[in-house]
Amino acid sequence: MTRRRWPLGLAALVAVLLVAAGAVVTARLVSRPSPAPIAGSAAPTGSPGPSTPTPSPASPTPPPGADLTGPLNLLLVGVDTRVSVPGWEPHADAVLVLHVPAGLGRAYLFSLPRDLVVDIPAYPKSGYPGGRTKLTHAMSYGSRVPGDKAHPSTAQGYELLRATVSRYTGLRIDAGAVITFGGFDKLVDTLGGVDLYVDQRVASIHRRPDGRYRDRAGSTYTGPQMVYEKGNRHLTGWQALDYARQRYTAGGDYTRQRHQQQLIRALARKILDQGLARDPDRVEQVVAALGRTLVYVGGGRKLVDFAYALSGVPADGFVLVGLPGGAVGSGGSYRGEQLRPVGRQFLAALRGGTADRFLAAHPSLRVKT
Repeated sequence: MTRRRWPLGLAALVAVLLVAAGAVVTARLVSRPSPAPIAGSAAPTGSPGPSTPTPSPASPTPPPGADLTGPLNLLLVGVDTRVSVPGWEPHADAVLVLHVPAGLGRAYLFSLPRDLVVDIPAYPKSGYPGGRTKLTHAMSYGSRVPGDKAHPSTAQGYELLRATVSRYTGLRIDAGAVITFGGFDKLVDTLGGVDLYVDQRVASIHRRPDGRYRDRAGSTYTGPQMVYEKGNRHLTGWQALDYARQRYTAGGDYTRQRHQQQLIRALARKILDQGLARDPDRVEQVVAALGRTLVYVGGGRKLVDFAYALSGVPADGFVLVGLPGGAVGSGGSYRGEQLRPVGRQFLAALRGGTADRFLAAHPSLRVKT
């Protein structure tokens, strides 16, 4: 059986598409024609008499999400689902936060390691008593439905993960999305592929050069490997997905996070450079592909509200941030990951509204593209 894991940073593609969709919403609202005069009606002439009050212009309908002025925090989750395994619980293989400061002119995207050791609060709905363990397990523990092991609840899992991330970062989570593996490669192909600078040679564990999966016996893969050589590359859907999955490279999972964020930025540029936001038909094609991968969790707000609110963020307004971390252990065994002090200080800067100043003092935290 081939086990597929959702690559970490790709969940944030939701944010990029929200921007594109929001721009289309904006264009449609702005270009909406004014109602034509009723046939046969006469235009008023002269000054209105005392018995004919001057009509006041109708108040314009506010655009969707007009009251969303920031700050906003969106939790974007990539879920490792193995639907062919009976009773398999969803795991958060990707945990990203998009922080948009007040004014909505900038956005900071950062990842939290899936193995980050955190305090997960008690969750009575699933019977979880609370504990200190890896962040990825919050989705799993929250998804449990008492008396029904065969049908875990992704919505419950998200709820516990949201509470855990909010507690760890100190940020209020306003909305989010859960994305599963299926359909991503078709989504990238719908965009016509993506152009990306591969910053180091990466050999795929999972794929052959022709895109087929390599043979697997237990934990060992065999057969020819797809190799992504350093340099400017054009990646198709399956190649982009495969490239972003690879973590057995120099730098391990933190290199994978960097590659995934670079891919997100490349996709954002592709969407904006090709004028996707001004082409409703193309947006609908992309949204249709995304619809098979996305579960939106809006906290009572509609997707279009956040799409409109984010539509003003320019492509260079998306700041990709890599938070460094390291392994922690107990008795010589690996227990998980923890953020280094500079990573925790960045979270404090976000809360205090001083992220730009902090990044200027710590430029190595910016992910290069």
